[in-house]
Amino acid sequence: MKKCVFAGTFDPPTVGHKKVVESCLALFDEVVVAVMENTSKSCLLTVEERLNLLKKVFSSFRGVKVRSFSGAAVDVLREENTIFYVRGVRDCIDFEYEKRDMFASRKLMPEMITLFIPAEQEQLQISSTLVRNSIHFEKEWGDYVPEEIKEDLLRLTENRHV
Repeated sequence: MKKCVFAGTFDPPTVGHKKVVESCLALFDEVVVAVMENTSKSCLLTVEERLNLLKKVFSSFRGVKVRSFSGAAVDVLREENTIFYVRGVRDCIDFEYEKRDMFASRKLMPEMITLFIPAEQEQLQISSTLVRNSIHFEKEWGDYVPEEIKEDLLRLTENRHV
């Protein structure tokens, strides 16, 4: 069975994240969506809230496992017993950042294979940052998050200062 890990902060999950997982399912039997517990980053949503949103997005998907982790990406790859690490990229800036990260990670796990999945053209501008900014400035963000979690995200962010 082939398995990959798609790790990120997912603060909040976007339609771009969902599309990457859908693409992964065409290649792998199992996709582990791993929510990073990044204490150096100030997040809008707690790890538990992000896990719950992702579980809701992928509840009808066979072969998707949602979990959290702290540490380096190679740690979760080893825990999940896979060498395949997936990164979604929107543009050349994302690609250059992810490529540098890949080379650093390969020093820790030489057998790691990183796969870059490019964003769809109509999703190039979508990011979790865009969603958080749209929430903060009370602008429309509904098209940027999966339908399954729109109401949940609205409820979670109603009384928060982004």
